[in-house]
Amino acid sequence: MKYDVIVIGGGPSGLMASIAAGETGAKVLLIDKGNKLGRKLAISGGGRCNVTNRLPVEEIVKHIPGNGRFLYSAFSVFNNEDIISFFENLGIQLKEEDHGRMFPITDKAQSVVDALIGELKRLKVDIQTNTPVEKVEYEDGRVKGVHLKDGRFFEAKSVILAVGGKSVPHTGSTGDGYAWAEEAGHTITELYPTEVPVTSGEPFIQNKSLQGLSLRNVALSVLNKKGKPVITHQMDMIFTHFGLSGPAVLRCSQYVVKELKKQKANTVTMSLDAIPDKHEEQLFQEMLKLIKADPKKAFKNVCKGLLPERYLLFLLEQVGIDGQAAAGQISHEKIRQFVKLCKQFPIQVNGTLSLEKAFVTGGGISVKEIHPKEMASKLMAGLYFCGEILDIHGYTGGYNITAALVTGRLAGTNAGQYARSHS
Repeated sequence: MKYDVIVIGGGPSGLMASIAAGETGAKVLLIDKGNKLGRKLAISGGGRCNVTNRLPVEEIVKHIPGNGRFLYSAFSVFNNEDIISFFENLGIQLKEEDHGRMFPITDKAQSVVDALIGELKRLKVDIQTNTPVEKVEYEDGRVKGVHLKDGRFFEAKSVILAVGGKSVPHTGSTGDGYAWAEEAGHTITELYPTEVPVTSGEPFIQNKSLQGLSLRNVALSVLNKKGKPVITHQMDMIFTHFGLSGPAVLRCSQYVVKELKKQKANTVTMSLDAIPDKHEEQLFQEMLKLIKADPKKAFKNVCKGLLPERYLLFLLEQVGIDGQAAAGQISHEKIRQFVKLCKQFPIQVNGTLSLEKAFVTGGGISVKEIHPKEMASKLMAGLYFCGEILDIHGYTGGYNITAALVTGRLAGTNAGQYARSHS
């Protein structure tokens, strides 16, 4: 069989690439090794599918710490507002939630997947699921076609690799595409987990004394060797049986990985500020005022409402303050120590969960070898890339899916046009 464009991978970027290639009038085949398309899309955003983010492009790029700037050219062609129009034209009405996150009004990811599959059918894109690819064939510096594991060979003018990274492998992202890219001469930068829970050997983690405790709107930092913050994220977090999780932790995780490597250390320090909206001295003076007003009150009751009770008692224990003691009896020095821990509680962390447990893969095909406005390989004619296989990664909140849909759109349009001009 002969095709103009073959897209390998039916995730967000592969679905978008197939639709965009189909719109150019190209004859398109979409191949996925799984039994259904859009599996990662169907579980994204907690099953509600956070399709993009409405923040300005500048802000979106800031939220893609892994090579976000590479996407400026792509955003000049197709951006987050275009993604919103694209879905609304498919009949998917969207609504905006906190931090610019866009969700379908139905709150069902499946409605997004169904709309994309409906569009593929309308454009007469051939779809083959349960079809693992063996390899991509190249000849004389250009794409020749695709060999399937069942022995079949499909010829194609252009091939788009949209097979994802190595995170969330049960959705089919098992890193197959890296070898095919390397065969074309591409460099794969080191892979590492991002947007992943962090592990710790701290005694209070090991003895589960804080397990299951959620803290709202805290500032969590990763510190360098000199004790200065490399990054700080102010969001929610949770203590787990193995370490830390929750949005603030996921966003800090890639910096934990990088600092461990940079410091050549077994642990790095994270610092937790549970009351980020007040300065240490201000907090200390407020505490003294409260104590002066009611010196006989138990110290833990003076602190009521300052922190969740479980965390408050934990910190008091760390400093050696008896929570039942009369507040007026506690020395200023002890109160200072307590306030300091509220603002800077150090946690030694020793790594993250595995790449397979991560939401997003860091690293991938070097963007230096890709044309930023086309997503075309600079090394092999007719080869295109999109989505998480690229060395591009963002925070959760609609940024990764935005990068996947934008790169998918460009890869599909350009692969289709390339194939049509070489037919």
